[in-house]
Amino acid sequence: MKSLSALALSAAIAVAACSTGPASNAADSAALDASGAQPATPLADAPFTVREVASFDEPWAMTFLPGGKQALVTERAGKLKLWRESGPALDVAGVPTVAYGGQGGFGDVILAPDFASSGTVYLSWVEAGDGDNFGAVVGKATLVQGAAPRLDELQVIWKQDPKVPGRGHFSHRLAFSPDGQYLFITSGERQKFDPAQDMGKNLGKVIRLKPDGSVPADNPFAEKGGVTAQIWSLGHRNLLGLAFDGSGRLWQQEMGPKGGDEVNLVERGANYGYPIVSNGDHYDGKDIPDHPTRPEFAAPKLWWNPSVSPAGLAWYGGDRYSGWKNSLLMGALSGQGLIRMSIDGDMLHKADRWDFGQRIREVEVREDGSVWLLSDGKDGKLLKLVPKG
Repeated sequence: MKSLSALALSAAIAVAACSTGPASNAADSAALDASGAQPATPLADAPFTVREVASFDEPWAMTFLPGGKQALVTERAGKLKLWRESGPALDVAGVPTVAYGGQGGFGDVILAPDFASSGTVYLSWVEAGDGDNFGAVVGKATLVQGAAPRLDELQVIWKQDPKVPGRGHFSHRLAFSPDGQYLFITSGERQKFDPAQDMGKNLGKVIRLKPDGSVPADNPFAEKGGVTAQIWSLGHRNLLGLAFDGSGRLWQQEMGPKGGDEVNLVERGANYGYPIVSNGDHYDGKDIPDHPTRPEFAAPKLWWNPSVSPAGLAWYGGDRYSGWKNSLLMGALSGQGLIRMSIDGDMLHKADRWDFGQRIREVEVREDGSVWLLSDGKDGKLLKLVPKG
């Protein structure tokens, strides 16, 4: 059980924030950041209205095409949709066969840095192995647009190793470095705990590759070869958001165990401690020592307890929403809403949390500075945030 003093601090902050709104001074803000607390604001009081744009079946991820009038949307059961602002969404042919079930299925979709000339997209999904084993994979393909869009020349460039039983914690989020030279992949520990610290497995890790799937020579463990050479950071649980900010820093969020959801600044070769430390506890009630007990592990920049179940992470650098410039925006599943964090160098601050009353799976920013969300589930919605005033 987490210390009573820490829980009391969180409760006190929650009561104060509910009574007076956001933290009103530096001391209140620092205490909120250091705790697991963050009360939600009613959606009616948000500085935006929510416009429902389209519906999808269990949408998981999306990315806008250049110009912002079209977007690719993955549906977890195995479809890739081309959403069009001016017409109905189209099915994209040539998608891989996915192993759908539990948390598994179709995952992320992002554009290659040279998409405008190459048409290359990157996708992640879950595939079955021998017996009851499963694992995430990442592939690249060429998107052929038009009235009958399709993927050509699909090629798998990375796999979780090893495949293991169960259908949880695949993670498989994707992001390119701002210079376009490196592909980062989140690889969950598959609800197996120990692989997060096992350097012979690429589970529970952030992976860094070249765009063709090969290993950069300057990776922190490159000299060890094998899957170990792929590892950029370790000690992670279920990493469902990955985003670079405007200064080139890489941020990652992950679901903690019972409590202890966290956002981390991802550093080369760093160990984030799971399952040895966490600000949450195991679901069976067993205690996990808190991060401060083991300072040799990198600590989260922010954490939440009770859990908000983070999903989707995007950096916001625009001016369309007052006060949002240089923020991280994070969806919340069990927390049913959207969380904004302000970036201050290598620090984060809890800025806003809005209660949508529905699970938010994905967050994306269009090139015009507008924010778009995907709600979770069988009748998932594409939502646009429209600034008030």
